[in-house]
Amino acid sequence: MQKASKKNKQAVASCKELTILPPAKKKEENREDFVELLPPEVSFKIFSELDIQSLCKAAMTCKSWNCAIENSDHLWKHHCLTVRAVCQREIDCDRGNGYSWKVTLLRNYWKSKVKHEWLSGKYSNIHSGCGLPEKIMYPMDADTWGEILEAELER
Repeated sequence: MQKASKKNKQAVASCKELTILPPAKKKEENREDFVELLPPEVSFKIFSELDIQSLCKAAMTCKSWNCAIENSDHLWKHHCLTVRAVCQREIDCDRGNGYSWKVTLLRNYWKSKVKHEWLSGKYSNIHSGCGLPEKIMYPMDADTWGEILEAELER
């Protein structure tokens, strides 16, 4: 029994050795991470070309990318201003309350998608709540529903 236990410990030790990279390999990996190699302005320019979904995925790629994206509020500004086309009152209110561009975007992104669909008339011919897709609903305030109802009345 002790022999098997000793062999298992050796096997575990050899597996750990395989996952630990030699110093030369670690340096190679760092060379592949453009965020650590390039000036912050260049990394910012690269990340600023991403759409919102890609930017969120890039933030989950590794710690250095996450740090660069999370610490650059300006990366989120363009996306937030795009959402503002639909949720101007909400975006202006959040920014006036001191929220960062990223937080403002996160607070209003899905709301803007739902609000845009309502305002575009996607749900104009639905006669009961059963006809609404369950996942498309999003909590909205009275002013937002007022905007939607005004748009419906104009149709």
